Amino acid sequence: MARPNEKLAASLAELRELQRDGRRVFQSKELPRTHRERLLRLGFLRPIMKGWLVSSSPTVDEGDSTPWFASFWEFCGRYCAVRFGHHWQLSAEQSLLLHAENSAVPTQVMVYSPQGSQNATRLPFETSLYDHKDNEVLPPTEVMVRDGLRLYVPAAALVRVPEAFFVRSPVEARTILVGIKDASDVLSRLLSGGHSFVAGRLAGAFRRVGRTDIADEIGAAMKAAGYNVRESDPFTPTRTFAVRSPTGAPIVERISALWESTRTIVAETLPKPPGPPRDRKSFLTFIDGIYQSDAYHSLSIEGYQVTPELIEHVRSGAWDPERRDSDRQSRDALAARGYWQAFQLVKQLVGKIIAGENPGTLTRSAHRDWYRELFQPCVAAGLIAPESLAGYRGHPVYLRASRHIPPRWEAVRDAMPALFDLLESEPHPGVRAVLGHWLFGYIHPYPDGNGRMARFLMNAMLASGGYPWTVIRVEDRGKYLDALESASVLADIRPFAAYLAERVRWSMRKAG
Repeated sequence: MARPNEKLAASLAELRELQRDGRRVFQSKELPRTHRERLLRLGFLRPIMKGWLVSSSPTVDEGDSTPWFASFWEFCGRYCAVRFGHHWQLSAEQSLLLHAENSAVPTQVMVYSPQGSQNATRLPFETSLYDHKDNEVLPPTEVMVRDGLRLYVPAAALVRVPEAFFVRSPVEARTILVGIKDASDVLSRLLSGGHSFVAGRLAGAFRRVGRTDIADEIGAAMKAAGYNVRESDPFTPTRTFAVRSPTGAPIVERISALWESTRTIVAETLPKPPGPPRDRKSFLTFIDGIYQSDAYHSLSIEGYQVTPELIEHVRSGAWDPERRDSDRQSRDALAARGYWQAFQLVKQLVGKIIAGENPGTLTRSAHRDWYRELFQPCVAAGLIAPESLAGYRGHPVYLRASRHIPPRWEAVRDAMPALFDLLESEPHPGVRAVLGHWLFGYIHPYPDGNGRMARFLMNAMLASGGYPWTVIRVEDRGKYLDALESASVLADIRPFAAYLAERVRWSMRKAG
């Protein structure tokens, strides 16, 4: 008779076969009942709804939303494919959000299909899928498939979205408008449908974002076809946009638009920059003095169990993985050593920044060195593979219990240069610090360590304005992460800017 561990091993082998192509979502019938029930009981699977399961881990609490949010879009694609075949697509609004690299998990996703039943399917953690009955037969040119999701192509979605989309989602709207390569992409759809009212709205929208060439072409072509077009601007009157040329990468436009739309709020929230320190040596000595506190809090936020004694053990040079098994095997000690090594590089960079060098230019290359130092001890100890030090991630990542889904790994290579372009050109050091921190974490470019890297980046940018090194306390972890969630999911930077402003003021008082 098979032992319990052998039975579990057999069940896990069945699950592994289903996961070979990276899948996380399955139909219940894909696993034999005995294996399915065992894996559910032991926490390797979780139910989504009747007939559907998602991969999980026994270490994840039942109330943790991470497995579901990480699998939400995969579930939508697989569920709709099973239920509707090829005759479905996400709404025009949701299509544009995803095209604009906004993959945050919505509370409800709208699906259009001839087989829709006008019903909402309740899903975990207060999410749902509403299937809208739509008998329109779409030609293949109107829909594309990306990551298993059927989306309206951008031009088709622009013609279909309501005017309210431009008010609710101005960053995404601008991202799509700037990315349209030629007026013919939208004109063919406007003319074939006789959409004179929509043509006026889109002409106004294109003109607002600086695409006057397309705006003029829409007006001229519609007039030539006998339509009376009255141009109107669908964006909120108070919103302003910088004129930009098409970049070819939606993530670049999105990052730039997020920066532009939030920078004024941040500049008004942060205390006035003190300016370059008169005594650079004292400024750097202050950083040395705050290291222990910074290391404790930054590592603790990430879940490492660190103590002042462990940090001092590492700083003093007593850390010796060659002779001490505890140092070689301790995850916490390895993380503390990596933090110490990276901290030294950041401090060296701060010295160059306060001497007058451009902080964005310096960090463009230096952040890669920080990352390697953070994880070099783990590689040396054999806990992670050497290729982990290669650089930017080549796979999806998900944030614990967050609705924010970082950009696709393919977009990271465009997003990071765009971020450093913004850091180089931004005149306000407080804006560089707050938005640099937020957007580094938003992009999540590395397989691990992104939170620590974002806080290093923040302090390098703070130094450029003479602000002292600022510690994010582990006691504030909930407030800090909630503020980041608000910025990433709702595009509301106010809570995050206010929190960092509070911490910067505290540091300024402490530094005297």
